[in-house]
Amino acid sequence: MGRAVMIQGTGSNVGKSLLVAGLARAARRRGLSVAPFKPQNMSNNASVTADGGEIGRAQAVQALACGLAPRVDFNPVLLKPETDTGAQVIVQGRRLAAVEAADYAALRPRLKEAVLDSFARLRAGFDLVLVEGAGSPAEINLRAHDIANMGFAGAADVPVVLAGDIDRGGVIAQIVGTQAVLDPADAAMVKGFLINRFRGDPRLFDEGYDAIAARTGWPGFGVLPWFPDAWKLPAEDALDLAAAARGTGVHVAVPVLSRIANFDDLDPLAQEPGVRITLVGPGRALPGDADLVILPGTKSTRGDLAFLRAQGWDTDLRAHVRRGGRVLGLCGGYQMLGRRIADPAGIEGPAGETPGLELLDVETVMTPDKRLIEVQAVHAASGRAFTGYEIHIGRTEGPDCARPFATVDGVPEGAVSPDGRIAGSYLHGMFRDDAFRAGLLAGFGAASGIAYAAQVEQVLDALADHMEAHLDVPGLLALAR
Repeated sequence: MGRAVMIQGTGSNVGKSLLVAGLARAARRRGLSVAPFKPQNMSNNASVTADGGEIGRAQAVQALACGLAPRVDFNPVLLKPETDTGAQVIVQGRRLAAVEAADYAALRPRLKEAVLDSFARLRAGFDLVLVEGAGSPAEINLRAHDIANMGFAGAADVPVVLAGDIDRGGVIAQIVGTQAVLDPADAAMVKGFLINRFRGDPRLFDEGYDAIAARTGWPGFGVLPWFPDAWKLPAEDALDLAAAARGTGVHVAVPVLSRIANFDDLDPLAQEPGVRITLVGPGRALPGDADLVILPGTKSTRGDLAFLRAQGWDTDLRAHVRRGGRVLGLCGGYQMLGRRIADPAGIEGPAGETPGLELLDVETVMTPDKRLIEVQAVHAASGRAFTGYEIHIGRTEGPDCARPFATVDGVPEGAVSPDGRIAGSYLHGMFRDDAFRAGLLAGFGAASGIAYAAQVEQVLDALADHMEAHLDVPGLLALAR
């Protein structure tokens, strides 16, 4: 039976995912077989697994750090927000239901069973399971039905290390305050703390570090300085992508939709030195000097099409096309480019249909079956092969499909306008392929400057080195039981 330890955080986005990835790579380099595990994740950025399921993107990156392909057991419960109060519930890789927040509690007994089932399989198959919490255990209003933090740790008897983020300020209160609100039995599950994202000389925090230890009675496992290359790893949170947008050269504009999904499609482009990505937020116009506009995926195509129009981006997009600019729609963005989007069964929201942007002569009908598959594709215009994946509902057809974006096993996929400047595709992950990305940039007169997969591996190794240098990694691993 494998051992396990859990990294929980004082809040969302304190770096738990990165800490687990670095610790996983460090443990793997010690010769251990390691698996990542997040009982419950909430994200619209998902990865397709080899067995036809889906998990959160962060767990796919952690799997890479472990030298593994993604598996559904790494993230048995995935919540994909569709509205402000509702989400699609994915259990062990498969869609279970779409529920409102008020109804979610009724599902928790079934979800807890799935979580413990997946965890038991991982413990039986690996030397070490590294568990990531969600949000914060200080959300004690959620404790009664919790499966993501202390509810899981208690049920599975997994020791916890609490991570605080000093970059956002108030880290002493974050950690001491968390202990103050925890039930004593839960607090006893916490075996120590660590400080993440320190900028400057960590010794300057010695007094604060000692104060936390004195007030909580928990030992510290170190202060981790800011890791500057974190942005080079695939992003799960749109805030991480915004931080990564940089560069000069080919100008790519991306409207940030309210339910943007699988936006890590953009990561390889964002890292190209010859590419400048502008993420366009609500209330801002699409830049007039953009060479390419990418309409990203979305968890709510009709809802985000209304959002797009409310920002005036439909008008900006037509102006971009009149100026000779190019447009690429990915997944939900592809569906938006057509004449019409129909959802007769109300799968993504209220039943009905919405006029599209009419930039491609296609129509989409939402269907209940969800396509989840990794594919080998060939770009129709260039003949370049690339690896991608599909993760969508809906069927798109129309005259422009006679000019496919790509072929998958000889079958046409996607659509291209008669002049070739507007294209749509259901294929995610195409920009990760170095040759395909280089070909795309060459069409704009630019050259590629990175080997993406190799760079990700280098960053994971550098992250493990960084943690070994500043944290008590042997102590953290020794906690596992």
